[in-house]
Amino acid sequence: MGIVNQLSRIMERLLEIITVVLMVSLTLVVLYAVVTRYAWRTPSWYDEVAAIMLVWLTYYAGALAALKRGHIGVDGVLAAMPVHIRMPIAYLSEALFIGFFAVLCWAGLTVIEVMQGMSLITLRWVPLTFTQSVIPIGAALFIIAQLLSMPAHLAKVRSGVTQEEEEIRHAIAEAERDNTKAGFTADELTKRAQP
Repeated sequence: MGIVNQLSRIMERLLEIITVVLMVSLTLVVLYAVVTRYAWRTPSWYDEVAAIMLVWLTYYAGALAALKRGHIGVDGVLAAMPVHIRMPIAYLSEALFIGFFAVLCWAGLTVIEVMQGMSLITLRWVPLTFTQSVIPIGAALFIIAQLLSMPAHLAKVRSGVTQEEEEIRHAIAEAERDNTKAGFTADELTKRAQP
């Protein structure tokens, strides 16, 4: 598990950097367009570039969320099931997720193949194959993120601990640590809370 955790941390840091760069770049492009609009010189390219950057941001930030298992899920329903039913359903959901993004990756490669020789409308020097490359790259990142986070997720599913329960336990432990640092014991806090 050590190498998986290390690869997961590296991928997380890389996706965080890419996401922040895309967010800042998108903000600057939109701000530039707003400022130049008041100068009566709206650039023709900003709308197309901003839309592409938003798509890129969605794919990379989505892969980061997948790595952290931050997407919407029904862990509570899964945890309530008996283990002999829970685990096959968990494996099936993992397989469906990876299968979907494998198909998306293949479709993205097909899109790139079809768009050979085409370019953006407003920036003729930018090939569409570059802008659309985010589809297969993003899909591959989703698959890698899912595979890296799968062992820990399946261990949680096997134990019956939901994401919410783990977050609550973490918050309680953190609060207890903070109170201990401040010099309060649980008994003192209980006495202070009573009227």
